[in-house]
Amino acid sequence: MNQMFRLDTDRAAAFEGRMVSMINEGALCLMISIGHRTGLFDALAKVEWANSAEIARASGLQERYVREWLGAMTVGRIVDHDPDAGTYRLPPEHARLLTRDGDGGNMAVAAQVLPVLAGVETDIVDCFHRGGGVPYEKFDRFHEVMMEDSNQTVLPALIDTILPLADGLVERLESGIRVLDVGCGRGRALNMLAEAFPNSRFTGYDLSEDAVGFARAEAEMHGHANVEFSIRDCTDLDATVEPETFDLIVTFDAVHDQADPMAVLRGIRRALKPDGVYICQDVKGSHHHHGNMDNMLAPFLYTISTMHCMTVSLAQGGEGLGTMWGCETALAYMADAGFSSVTKHQLDHDIMNVFYVCRP
Repeated sequence: MNQMFRLDTDRAAAFEGRMVSMINEGALCLMISIGHRTGLFDALAKVEWANSAEIARASGLQERYVREWLGAMTVGRIVDHDPDAGTYRLPPEHARLLTRDGDGGNMAVAAQVLPVLAGVETDIVDCFHRGGGVPYEKFDRFHEVMMEDSNQTVLPALIDTILPLADGLVERLESGIRVLDVGCGRGRALNMLAEAFPNSRFTGYDLSEDAVGFARAEAEMHGHANVEFSIRDCTDLDATVEPETFDLIVTFDAVHDQADPMAVLRGIRRALKPDGVYICQDVKGSHHHHGNMDNMLAPFLYTISTMHCMTVSLAQGGEGLGTMWGCETALAYMADAGFSSVTKHQLDHDIMNVFYVCRP
């Protein structure tokens, strides 16, 4: 070590402790994801105290795996354990944040993101050396996990909270207008709107063939004749959509990972009718690293950016804005795209995102 460098031993010890904590917490995120996917948290929430065999039967799983998982949950202080009785329980204070029926928002859904991203770690490391990016099709379960997240952050608030951000929009939907969802994913939002507003017509575009196939199947299953989904690279909206076609266009966390975000925004602006409205949900953050120091989700969001949003854009030869493009950049891009009015809203139910209401 350089003799001119004086080691702050207290700082070194504190960081060592933090590293141990991070490794443990990261491991627990993986186990929480498994607990969610297998239904173990949901099964635990329905019993008071039970042993590993009883929990395995209640969840329809293999006892040996359940027992080892319970070890991680016990030492991680996520479940309570009675060593004398050999039983376990999920305390209600934890169940509300880890179960599908909880009233605190199921945070286990977000824990799934980390193993999804870990599946492309080697590809990302290669990109650090050679450049380029990792394409959408490399991400196993990504659209499935994003749909679960949307089910919590978008769908419950869509009709009563998000749409009313634009005055009179709900009434227009009831009368009948044309709506486009750019980057619609599995189409849950559009299918929900098609059900709620049968007089309106809905169109969804997404680059993923699998996601569009899922959306179409759900529309057919529910008998939604007023919605259609297409596989589409949304950077060419200018060339493929007639001007002033849609009354409402929405994007939900879809702009920042496009190959050419400005082209998408300009295409949206051009496709809107003069009295139309564009509602954009995107990540709350700053373009500057130091501006995110107090953002409690910033490390998570920069990780998602590095390992998904930025890289899928670069894989298409795109701009690679990344998740943390920042509200400053978003507002500047919307202005450059030609929107004359943009208002930014923070909704109580969604700490990760902001909502922009844009008018031509």
